[in-house]
Amino acid sequence: MRRRPRCTDVTARPHEVHACPVPGPGGRSGTIDRVAVVERVLAWIPQPYRRIAIKHRELLKFAMVGGTTWVIDTVVFLALKSTVLEPKPLTAKIIAVLVATIVSYVLNREWSFRTRGGRERHHEAALFFLISGIGVAVYTAPLAVSRYVFHLAEPAVSLLTEQIADFVSGQVLGVFFGMAFRWWAFRRFVFPHEDVRRQSAEPSDPEEPGVERTDDPVGL
Repeated sequence: MRRRPRCTDVTARPHEVHACPVPGPGGRSGTIDRVAVVERVLAWIPQPYRRIAIKHRELLKFAMVGGTTWVIDTVVFLALKSTVLEPKPLTAKIIAVLVATIVSYVLNREWSFRTRGGRERHHEAALFFLISGIGVAVYTAPLAVSRYVFHLAEPAVSLLTEQIADFVSGQVLGVFFGMAFRWWAFRRFVFPHEDVRRQSAEPSDPEEPGVERTDDPVGL
């Protein structure tokens, strides 16, 4: 019997990649929906950068989640700071980060780190929010320095300078340092083991002899 090609050789040339999706309910591949977004992003990346992106696909997905939550964070922060919390930018920032963190947990657990685990669900969630709480301090530190160390606020500076300083310190520097810290801490403490949930989700039925099956044809 001829052996079926492995489905995980994502570094092969495009004409050499063998996509072998696992049929889901109704005959539709259960993997197609999960990887469609990343596949579309990867399709826009030219070689050899595509190989690098595939190699670091977990980081790519984490960055995409980060981009989504950055938009949420920014919208909530600017909305609060320009309305009910105008004199309290740090409070507005903390609330924005907390809202974005809830969305981040769901997206990271179910997508970015969907094959990682190693802890009980309640321990995992507690560690996630604990680390995210520490991340709030990392996120807001640049804004605090801008406001209360360099005094980049009215009346010391113009309103335009204040707004630019708040945006750069809170939404650029703060987000960068916060995401770098959370990337390291999530992998180290929250989702410490690779392929745990993938292995636990594998069916116990014996596979067809000579056939290798995977639930993630492109390793995403």
